[in-house]
Amino acid sequence: MSMRKERPRNRNKSFRPKTDEKKIRDIIQEIDDKLKDSIQPQIVEGLNSFERRLIHRHYDHNPDVETRTYRRAGSFTLYVYPVANIENFAREKARQVLEQGESIDLPPMGSFERYIVHNCLKEIDGVETISFGEGRERHVQIINKKFGRGLKKIVKKIKLF
Repeated sequence: MSMRKERPRNRNKSFRPKTDEKKIRDIIQEIDDKLKDSIQPQIVEGLNSFERRLIHRHYDHNPDVETRTYRRAGSFTLYVYPVANIENFAREKARQVLEQGESIDLPPMGSFERYIVHNCLKEIDGVETISFGEGRERHVQIINKKFGRGLKKIVKKIKLF
């Protein structure tokens, strides 16, 4: 039994250079600055898998932001969606529809952004959301429902008898 002096491991030591960490921090800071008041997703291209994973990990526990990676022709593109901003925008437009009684067309959005809007507004009585358009011009229309969802339920019950 040898009595070697054991040294504590330096667990914080990374094999990646510090410039990678600074690059990621700069990218995250830039994304945060752009997403502050925007409903448009931020698109980050040219990252390797490790860098994408670090950015995903940074936003994992933030419910206000969602990250998605899409593959196009062999390259990967990272999208960072401002979920909270999109939901607030949709709720504000739904409030306007309820006050004015007229439908409102939202600007063209991608499929995930439209999903966020539909999901956010499905619980609000008095409004209904429908997607219209083709391709890049596809958008959500928020419609005022005069009687809300309750009337449809009553009509279904009456038809049962």
